[in-house]
Amino acid sequence: MTPPRLRPSVVAFDVNETLLDLAPVRAALIEAGEPEHLLPAVFTRTLLTGFAAAAVGSWCRFRDAFDAALAQLTDLAPLVRAGVAEAFGELAPHPDVEPALRLLAEAGVRAVTLSHGSPGVAEAALERGGVAPLVERTLSSELIRAWKPDREVYLWAAGVCDVLPDHLALVAAHGWDVQGAQRAGLTGAWFSRGERVYPAVFDPPHLTAADLPGAVGALLALPPG
Repeated sequence: MTPPRLRPSVVAFDVNETLLDLAPVRAALIEAGEPEHLLPAVFTRTLLTGFAAAAVGSWCRFRDAFDAALAQLTDLAPLVRAGVAEAFGELAPHPDVEPALRLLAEAGVRAVTLSHGSPGVAEAALERGGVAPLVERTLSSELIRAWKPDREVYLWAAGVCDVLPDHLALVAAHGWDVQGAQRAGLTGAWFSRGERVYPAVFDPPHLTAADLPGAVGALLALPPG
């Protein structure tokens, strides 16, 4: 039987799509002559490349996986692909990010980000959105040459935050990320952003919400530890 979950001391947020709107990357693809609907396929292929590399004991940077995905799915020249990748530096938070982060700040719960994306992307976007002061630190697993959902990433994040895994929660709009976090001992909270439903083939999420503030509110409603 799964032990009851307690209110976390720290909440980690996935970055791409969960917190940040990928619209600038979509716009860059359109500018390069590609169809608007291509972005989900490129992003999914990027994750597939990174996951596969990690699964066989190899590793690659998010940016290199993104470039490989573009090369597989388009005829864009290397310099054009590099220009599309630069658009990650223009990302900004979704409108619901600030209210969600303020809920945590008002409750005295620490907030961090946890991504396998390129270092600096989250920091720049949070600054652009004016919410950087609400986030204690931004973590990229590139520093340990790993990709989520490897349990090593979540345990590393707990160590960096100086908390036990069951005192750390992960909020993500991706079921695979919540699954990885829960298998590592974290509390998982999934909400619907791009995925309509949570994958039935995974362990059920500890918490489910309709939106990001709802996921944070559900975590804050857990009994104190």
